[in-house]
Amino acid sequence: MAEPHPRTRLDDNFAGAIRFSMMAALREGVEMDFGTLAQVLQANDSAVSKAIAALGAAGYVVVRKGQVGARPRTWVRASARGAAAFEAHVQALRDIVAGDGSDL
Repeated sequence: MAEPHPRTRLDDNFAGAIRFSMMAALREGVEMDFGTLAQVLQANDSAVSKAIAALGAAGYVVVRKGQVGARPRTWVRASARGAAAFEAHVQALRDIVAGDGSDL
């Protein structure tokens, strides 16, 4: 029996462009504050907030709240689980592009 097509390894948590881009931006231990993340993603606060909530519910990002001076701040970083899931998702995309022949 043929191996399952690589698409079966895609993670639906990364199906949205904002979530996918957020995980790419947060790779390798990067932590960003909310405002910087919104700028990097070129997305509005609502879209960034929804992506953080969805990835947080999946256990893929960790949110840290604090203050800088008198202003509240939110920082976001990928969890170890999230980084591993994202890498597996990206590898599945690579395998699909490579056309491993399992879909013939």
